[in-house]
Amino acid sequence: MIFTREEVAAARATVAAFVPPTPQFAWPLLRQRLGMKVWVKHENHTPAGAFKVRGGMTYFDWLAREQPTLRGVVSATRGNHGQSVGWGARRYGLDATIVVPYGNSVEKNAAMRALGVTLLEHGDDFQAAREFAIALAEEQRLHMVPSFHRELVRGVMTYWVEFFESFPAGEEPEVVYVPLGQGSGFCSAAAARASTGRKSKLVGVVSAHATTFLDSFRAGRVVEAAVTTELADGMACRIADQEALDIVLREAEEIVAVTDAEVAEAMRILFADTHNVAEGAGAAGLAAAMQQRERLQGRAVGFALTGGNVDSAVFAKVLAGG
Repeated sequence: MIFTREEVAAARATVAAFVPPTPQFAWPLLRQRLGMKVWVKHENHTPAGAFKVRGGMTYFDWLAREQPTLRGVVSATRGNHGQSVGWGARRYGLDATIVVPYGNSVEKNAAMRALGVTLLEHGDDFQAAREFAIALAEEQRLHMVPSFHRELVRGVMTYWVEFFESFPAGEEPEVVYVPLGQGSGFCSAAAARASTGRKSKLVGVVSAHATTFLDSFRAGRVVEAAVTTELADGMACRIADQEALDIVLREAEEIVAVTDAEVAEAMRILFADTHNVAEGAGAAGLAAAMQQRERLQGRAVGFALTGGNVDSAVFAKVLAGG
């Protein structure tokens, strides 16, 4: 997925009107703990507590031009995408219906409702909620906001452009870890790397309990995989998106899987070493770096703390588990 300079500049202007550049630090305690410099891009510091809102801004800006008479949208989510839809719909005066699976994050649901969306529960996982949302869009003549789309990627890539441009050419981290849910985060990192001319290797990170992108990467085609993660809901994808997979196959150095236990440990470390709260997917990049630290000693790596929207009770349990 390639974007022109004009498209990148327009995306940055659209996003900057709502989301200021987020902080980025190489935390000394993480370096001491892992034996390498670890750059952390803090997307948990956006107004929605996660990176997805950037894509919502560009998507709804595009949608307002494409369908100026549109009155309502529908989408499916485990939480952060739904907040981005809620913020975008609110900004452009549209009604929004969000479908979540049963048992979804209580606090993410509350955050979406606070944005004025109509929240519906359906199905046991994201894929079931997504299929219900598609049917609802057709039945009620609503616009279905997908989880993966060029305009979403264009907005999300703005944080990776911020990340890569912070390093002089040739001084960027050797490896950057990117969590994989529906693929917008990884594809935006690849687009930003190309746009800035940086050379970091991109390593995709999946939950070991939701391996569709790992299995699909190995097979070279979409492979459905069961979802059993109890912690990394942002990566709880059962069926990889074909367009995203095509980009992952082309741009990923490799894909690694991290267990819920490894993610929980990374969440505890982030809180101890940086005093930042990370949701499961937000800590996945660090979990992967910890898994590979022996072969990267003395080098520099990076990852995005993609979100901090974890339920209080879940986070308390994670911290107590240490």
